Amino acid sequence: MISFIQYTLNIMSNLSNSHNSNTGSSQNSAAEGTMERGSCILVRYASQNSLDESSQKQLPRSNGKDKTVGGAYRNNVHTQRSFEAMNNMREQNLLCDVILVADGMEIPAHKMVLASCSPYFYAMFTGFEESRQDRITLQGVDHRALQLLIEYVYTSVVEVTEDNVQVLLTAANLLQLTDVRDACCDYLQTQLDPSNCLGIRDFADIHGCIDLLNYAETYIEQHFSEVVQFDEFLNLTSEQVVNLIKSDRLSVPSEEKVYECVISWLQYDICTRQSFLADLMEHVRLPLLSQEYLVQRVEKEQLLKGDLQCKDFIIEALKYHLLKGELKTTFKTPRTIPRQPVGLPKVLLVIGGQAPKAIRSVECYDLREERWYQVAEMPTRRCRAGLAVLGDRVYAIGGFNGSLRVRTVDVYDPVQDQWSTCNSMEARRSTLGVAVLNGCIFAVGGFDGSSGLSSAEMFDPRTHEWRLIASMSTRRSSVGVGVVNGLLYAVGGYDGASRQCLASVERYNPALDTWTQVSEMTDRRSGAGVGVLDNILYAVGGHDGPLVRKSVEAYNAETNTWHKVADMAFCRRNAGVVAHMGMLFVVGGDDGTSNLASVEVYTPETNTWRLLPASMSIGRSYAGVAMIDKPM
Repeated sequence: MISFIQYTLNIMSNLSNSHNSNTGSSQNSAAEGTMERGSCILVRYASQNSLDESSQKQLPRSNGKDKTVGGAYRNNVHTQRSFEAMNNMREQNLLCDVILVADGMEIPAHKMVLASCSPYFYAMFTGFEESRQDRITLQGVDHRALQLLIEYVYTSVVEVTEDNVQVLLTAANLLQLTDVRDACCDYLQTQLDPSNCLGIRDFADIHGCIDLLNYAETYIEQHFSEVVQFDEFLNLTSEQVVNLIKSDRLSVPSEEKVYECVISWLQYDICTRQSFLADLMEHVRLPLLSQEYLVQRVEKEQLLKGDLQCKDFIIEALKYHLLKGELKTTFKTPRTIPRQPVGLPKVLLVIGGQAPKAIRSVECYDLREERWYQVAEMPTRRCRAGLAVLGDRVYAIGGFNGSLRVRTVDVYDPVQDQWSTCNSMEARRSTLGVAVLNGCIFAVGGFDGSSGLSSAEMFDPRTHEWRLIASMSTRRSSVGVGVVNGLLYAVGGYDGASRQCLASVERYNPALDTWTQVSEMTDRRSGAGVGVLDNILYAVGGHDGPLVRKSVEAYNAETNTWHKVADMAFCRRNAGVVAHMGMLFVVGGDDGTSNLASVEVYTPETNTWRLLPASMSIGRSYAGVAMIDKPM
């Protein structure tokens, strides 16, 4: 057998002899691109005239090659074709100079190709003894992952799936194929849910995936209430639980959720975990629990009774509740500081309303994208309802369906974009006021179809039941409500008896189940929107008989006084009001003549109003509004 070099020399010699001996027609034949029988290489001779200026212009060709200008030449598909050829050779074990072994599985490859794509292999094949070896065993690398990564090196393609993502990320991290590692991290981000996020966070921490680690930690803080319901939480170490519950950024409907998850974690293995009781309770902000919950639940918990330090924490919380006014604000410990969660991107949710009849429509405003879009409609028409956000659900309560005043409650799940039903209220109520206080929903006043109501009731999400609470001193339909410092305020409305709009305001204390009068507003307001910013309660718009107001006034609970702030751009009554990021959003309503689609935003620092750049798709009055996390 001759060598490849000798084989090549023979061909070149034959070509030379053929060129020298041919004359006349044979030369013409060669010039036209034909070849004699037995020759191996086709040579075409170009005439000098064919190499003129026009033929050298750079023209694109379908095969990716370009004609040249000034001698420069580039083939845009050269690299792709070269790697395809090298991969074909790898698959046929041609010219391979190394065999990688993982879990007993052998994978042939080319050192040059591996070193060009991976700093790990570059170091191995240029500075270590493996550079002289043709068989290398990789310890701790899954053979499936190694096969996928070697194929990626040659093809630039890898499929990340639920089944392979963990072993693939681990191997890619070791072999320093960072783009594959990042692709695995991106995939894991999309798979985060409350049942697996703690495990994914730990996995990211072990492998130094900082972006995934930060993303998972933020997800855990924002979905804490759901995370603690799964076994991953119950299997955490005491140190991990402490690191989780001490965060200021936990997003919880109330501190009760933090307390209850600690008790659940302890009870899961009480024999070995009871010694961590005080360390954990130090980070539960007991003063932020309601006085009722402290007395009825925390103080009676058997686990806490035998621990002196936990008793001190309970005494501290009860003392905090006994203090009033400035004394309360000056009493500061790490457990009296409210949590300040960093929320998900928010959307403004507008539910139902009158346009001009009761409607089912629900639309959202994306604050970042500054656009409106439709989401799932309510099961039935509903306007003049109350709206409350409890946990990750939105409750549409009571209202008017176009024919009847109702006591039914519909519940919206933003993540699933679905509605379900909940237990109904005790009374039919439209134009009622609704607020969340101490993890419960309060429904106040309203109109039952016959008369205005002074009654109020409370929904406890733990029992899923409504129960009546103390009644107000005055019947109030079209009433606005807000919560300041753990007390609920019922603002203005219409009493139905004297046929007058009201300026009066009364305050409910849930610990005592009593209502008391506070200072009246400067103006009578029925159908006013109510919102709270920095413990200041705002009464927005409303009407006094035929007069629809654009004026706004604010109540300071510390001084028990009202004062005027800047007027809105438009007169509005029956508008929805919600607070977000230190601003008040006033949505829709009517001006006495027509329903409004615009939204105004109030900034207290500048005492100014501005309009959102986009209006709702339709004008709505008596709509429910809420600010919720944007579904991921």
